[in-house]
Amino acid sequence: MALTVTALLSRLEELSRSRPDRVVRLTGALPGEAGMEAFELLMFRGFSSSVSHPTAFDPDQPALPADALVQAAELLQGPLNPGAEQRLAGPMPPEQLLDPAAWA
Repeated sequence: MALTVTALLSRLEELSRSRPDRVVRLTGALPGEAGMEAFELLMFRGFSSSVSHPTAFDPDQPALPADALVQAAELLQGPLNPGAEQRLAGPMPPEQLLDPAAWA
């Protein structure tokens, strides 16, 4: 059975809390006024932040709506240095990062 977007984000955030040396980038599509719009979400130390769309101020609220399509994940060296980003793995299906061994 496939995970909901909320459950996927929650589990990935939980894993990221114990790996301060890793950043997860999720990409996909959100429903918007003009159809589906691309999104990019970063996770670091248990927190998610969208770099493409506004998110709720409440950290207990999911960073993506339930109808978002999460299409790919990348594992990056953390903390993130935008000028010298280091991709460690991916792009891959986001569910692959639910295995803690994938974070090594």
